[in-house]
Amino acid sequence: MSRVCELTGKKAMVGNNVSHALNRTKRKFNANLVKKRFYIPEEDKWVTLKVSTSALKTINKVGISAAIKEAKSKGFLK
Repeated sequence: MSRVCELTGKKAMVGNNVSHALNRTKRKFNANLVKKRFYIPEEDKWVTLKVSTSALKTINKVGISAAIKEAKSKGFLK
């Protein structure tokens, strides 16, 4: 299962661990994802989405319907 936000498309990025001696080794910065159920009153059903915590804040601000509509227009959600 991929670690990609279904609403924003956020995914892991690559960087370096840097020691005190400035040795660099590759590492991965994963997106902060949670699995959450949302109720969509227009369709009268529950959906489970894997979303980033920043997407949760957006859902709280604009609503789940608007967030899903925007994700579909950007191509992140089918």
